[in-house]
Amino acid sequence: MAWFTLLLAGLLEIGWAIGLKYTDGFTRLTPTVLTVGSMILSIALLGLAVRTLPLGTAYAVWTGIGTIGTVVLGIILFAEPMTVARLGCIGLIVAGIAGLKLAA
Repeated sequence: MAWFTLLLAGLLEIGWAIGLKYTDGFTRLTPTVLTVGSMILSIALLGLAVRTLPLGTAYAVWTGIGTIGTVVLGIILFAEPMTVARLGCIGLIVAGIAGLKLAA
């Protein structure tokens, strides 16, 4: 259950990171409310997950989900560049997270 909670926290991190783009500097009410709500819920779920999971592993997984999801959605939604270097770095993040998970 803790891993599922952590997954939800990571997905919400993607939501608030992408949401920042839509808030237009926190000048648009609906995107701002949704973004701040996602931030709060993401942190709360991370806090619940670390009650059971090792802190370092959980934090790395949480930030990894957020980072990878944000990069992928940046490519899809905002036409950010998809270069070999960026994809290689995503691969390194995945490898690091997998290593931490296996070592936990």
